[in-house]
Amino acid sequence: MLPRFAVRFGEAVRRTIQSLIQNPHVGPRYSTWNPQLLNLRSWPVAGSEAIRIYYALDEDALRILHGKRDVRRILQSE
Repeated sequence: MLPRFAVRFGEAVRRTIQSLIQNPHVGPRYSTWNPQLLNLRSWPVAGSEAIRIYYALDEDALRILHGKRDVRRILQSE
């Protein structure tokens, strides 16, 4: 059985993704000079400003990253 906080976090991620599906342009564009990441946007997971969902409007992929990680390096390497 998952700990209660893990279940709540999973629910928050699902709610946030559903909201992004309904309003994909809500997230601000990610600031970068990399042309491959020009369409990348981000939005915080509900209830956690430090954990953000990074997504591109023209792709079906997304990443969920904590702000204490080296987000720029991770995104540039992908």
